[in-house]
Amino acid sequence: MNKKVTVLGSGSWGTALSLVLADNGHQVSLWSHREALSEQINNNRENTQYLPDVKLPDNIAPTSDLAMAVNQSEMILFVVPTKAIRDVCQQVKPYIQEEQLIIHASKGIEPGSNKRISEMMAEELGDSIGQNIAVLSGPSHAEEVGKRLPTTVTVSSLNKAQSVMSQDLFMNDRFRVYTNEDLVGVEIGGALKNIIALGAGISDGLGYGDNAKAALITRGLAEMARLGKRLNANPLTFAGLTGVGDLIVTCTSQHSRNYRAGNMLGQGYVLDDVLEQMGMVVEGVRTTEAVYQMARKHQVDMPITSGLYDLIVNERPPKDVVDDLMNRGKTDELEHLT
Repeated sequence: MNKKVTVLGSGSWGTALSLVLADNGHQVSLWSHREALSEQINNNRENTQYLPDVKLPDNIAPTSDLAMAVNQSEMILFVVPTKAIRDVCQQVKPYIQEEQLIIHASKGIEPGSNKRISEMMAEELGDSIGQNIAVLSGPSHAEEVGKRLPTTVTVSSLNKAQSVMSQDLFMNDRFRVYTNEDLVGVEIGGALKNIIALGAGISDGLGYGDNAKAALITRGLAEMARLGKRLNANPLTFAGLTGVGDLIVTCTSQHSRNYRAGNMLGQGYVLDDVLEQMGMVVEGVRTTEAVYQMARKHQVDMPITSGLYDLIVNERPPKDVVDDLMNRGKTDELEHLT
């Protein structure tokens, strides 16, 4: 059954997911807080700034009018940066109805509060809505989804019915969707892979080769699983799409903003210059600070995250961070995982 859906956030990922929904026959309102961007997308039928060369069908309606976007919508999809989640929730709250399906496809952790995105949304929208929030995550470059290349993701919610409804909304022959009951693990995996992608980019920027990058990705997965286990996530989740899958795609591709940013840092660029040149949010930078705080709070050993925090916050040279990681004391590979 075709539905009216609202996508909040018209960056590359929000635009790509709008295309998936439109391909499935849904009527999509694509909201941007910038009127000029909405007008450009509407006039050109293309998001030339964030997802160029992808023509958008007529059943995607760009708008900067939030009330109009949400009115009579059966599903609301949040695809905004982590730092904008609370503000957008506050803006949309007066228009939300409890029967609406709420999904987010953002990846990050909030510094200071150390909240996952669904926790932030529940605080802003209320517990009754928060218990039904679903998350969509997994290895999925917007550029490839926009070209309708085969992609597979995961949806999760505390409410199983919401997961299945989300699965039905998005799934088609180019975009396969699995369900997973481990909401905590899915969100942790989606957030932490951005940190490891920064590290992978730094390693390549330093010219350290495939051996070093493979080790960093693998040990990054161990950090992800250690923190997830402490937060009562299912360790098997990190062997799936939102763990290994997302790490592979984010740590090895030029489509990845976090990898590209890390690569520039490894080459010696200053962080502020890197972020300015990227022109889009690099979630791994902010998430590194949040996860460093979480690791200290929960007493979880996360040396890669700590090293990257030292690099980002204290401006430590990338080579010194890597050298410290290589010269740590002897440990067992499965320590703290069993």
